[in-house]
Amino acid sequence: MPPSFRIAVLGAQGVGKTAIVKRFLHDDYSDVAVSSKTRRVHLSAAVLNGHVHDLQITDYPAISSFPGSSLQEWSDVCCRGIRSAHVYILVYDICCFDSFEYVKTMRQQILETRVTGTGETPILIVGNKRDLQRGRVIPRHSVSDLVRKSWKCGYVECSAKFNWHVLLLFGEALRSMGCARCKHVHATIRFQRALRRERCVLM
Repeated sequence: MPPSFRIAVLGAQGVGKTAIVKRFLHDDYSDVAVSSKTRRVHLSAAVLNGHVHDLQITDYPAISSFPGSSLQEWSDVCCRGIRSAHVYILVYDICCFDSFEYVKTMRQQILETRVTGTGETPILIVGNKRDLQRGRVIPRHSVSDLVRKSWKCGYVECSAKFNWHVLLLFGEALRSMGCARCKHVHATIRFQRALRRERCVLM
């Protein structure tokens, strides 16, 4: 049976993590910002290289630091399951410098505290709120060069509000997992909207 994939979505408060997940799962968006206080687990399915995989997307609230041990992880209900993710999506607001600094810190902590022996864990950096391009605080090429060349991570910009590149970023996340697990297999993904409210099927 094909293994399940676990995606962890992290970022500072107000960057649009939940908006991205809701847009992807339900094609829904609200201008009313609601701060997430608890982690939310969403189940879906993915077809990767011709195999169907269960997909678990966990939307985590802003956490002060990445748990350095299993004890820390499970003692905080907001962090449960975070260390065993197969890919991390780190979201920042392109109009907020502090949110990028949060992503920078979180990435470093993930690299330093991840479970040993699990091999390479992909990290995808996502710049949200592309629709507010005029308020950008860091040039796109500067972020892209830093992330891709220095951090060796994937980079995608999106707009949850206008549903721009939302499917692309989850496709990149799945491809990164496929490449990490199947080094010699090119990951191919086809998308299809789920008909059921609580499911998202990638076909």
